[in-house]
Amino acid sequence: MISEFVREQKRYTQKELCQILKCSEEHAIPLIRKLKEFGVLKAVKASDIQKNMTNLLEEDIEVVDVEVEENEYLYVFTFVGVIVVDGRVLKCYPKYLLNAKQPTDELRKIIKVLEKYNSKEQIVRMFNDRSESTSFNLLAVLLFLLQDYFENDVYTNTEDIIECNGSGEILWDKTINETFTLLSENRPYYIELQTRKRVTNDFDYFKRLHECLVTTASKELQDAGLLDLFEMTGVDLTDAELDDFGDKEYILYRIENELNTQFNTRKQLVLKTMYVYIDRRGSLYDAECLSLFGTNSFNRVWEKICADIMDNQLDVPLGILKLPVPLKEGYNKRQKLIELIEKPLWTITGKCAKDTLIPDLVSICKVNDQHQFIIFDAKYYNAKLELGTVPEGQPGIESVTKQYLYQLAFQKFIIDHGFATVKNCFLMPTENKKIEDRGEVSLEMLHALGLQNIKVRFLPADMAYEHYLEGKKMDIAALKL
Repeated sequence: MISEFVREQKRYTQKELCQILKCSEEHAIPLIRKLKEFGVLKAVKASDIQKNMTNLLEEDIEVVDVEVEENEYLYVFTFVGVIVVDGRVLKCYPKYLLNAKQPTDELRKIIKVLEKYNSKEQIVRMFNDRSESTSFNLLAVLLFLLQDYFENDVYTNTEDIIECNGSGEILWDKTINETFTLLSENRPYYIELQTRKRVTNDFDYFKRLHECLVTTASKELQDAGLLDLFEMTGVDLTDAELDDFGDKEYILYRIENELNTQFNTRKQLVLKTMYVYIDRRGSLYDAECLSLFGTNSFNRVWEKICADIMDNQLDVPLGILKLPVPLKEGYNKRQKLIELIEKPLWTITGKCAKDTLIPDLVSICKVNDQHQFIIFDAKYYNAKLELGTVPEGQPGIESVTKQYLYQLAFQKFIIDHGFATVKNCFLMPTENKKIEDRGEVSLEMLHALGLQNIKVRFLPADMAYEHYLEGKKMDIAALKL
């Protein structure tokens, strides 16, 4: 199995992709087309400007077919996570890791973050939904089978056994009606007690089938070199082969019947996953079976991480917020902070539009004994901000103006409740280990209105991930706003 690292949003030539995929251009072309079909690879016009860009703009994307010896286009991965196709594992790491060549440890932690980010979705992504036609996501199924086994053990069916004088629950009705009774002083005594014991059927068809599939999943992930990346241990539960359980139609028929008798949610999910796996019977070496674990929208993951660790209070009712003074009259204590933002009124209709300004996160906290109202915006950018040089890769003017407007939207609330200071701040990820003060961004015409300029802080991604995974909050004072 070929295993290679690629960086999100780095520009690759067709020749470089052939080297990564370790194949000729003729072999690489259908693989590149497949990656484009699934939306994890984009094409842009080859130019010196594009080669130096760290962000991908929608208007730069070219919708073109791929040809052999094509030098007119560069290719950009828009994915963070793991892609498997045709015996090739592409480990896509985030764009802010500029100096990493083999970032195994970093990607291992990012996978943990992605697992937590997706943990509320109680589904198995058995199918990719990025391609023109729905396709089987074998990697997701293999991962689920192994993770579920570690969490819940092997699939089991139990049966009740009636025993005489056993150690289980006493069946009094059966004991009274079916056993000999001794009477002494008008009190009944039972020499034999009918008891019920629940035992696991070790020879159950579905238990053995599940053991077979878990073992197969472990071997496939081991061969792909993914057990270590996902921090899993290989398991070998049985020597049985899938063919030992009957032909495909028979196995699927048995699973369908079992599904009709099982009402346990976990068992239903395991049975459905086994059904799809056996029905599709894909391989990680199959060029037609592209598998994904990760996201095309790591910017949303970064926003979620920052919201968690900075204690976002946008959706907290006003009555619960720790304000410098008690909530003033005219404010509803059940109203949420985000609901204070004004919506545009279209006068001819007499109605307000639904859409309005939505900040990423707002924190209300005490820093150095002062109540601060802090408006953060989590920006997933590789900004080059150095003294004496023109900024590159920074958030656009629309991001800057909106950040000022967020403060304006909360201005009345801030004044009414006597906050000592108001802060605006962009949070961007960095591969470095310390929080970096990158100055601020300002627009004098808005600053003149009494609005605070926007601080810029590079936040160590590894530090943010640690807090997110452990459920801890950041010390906002460390940002030195």
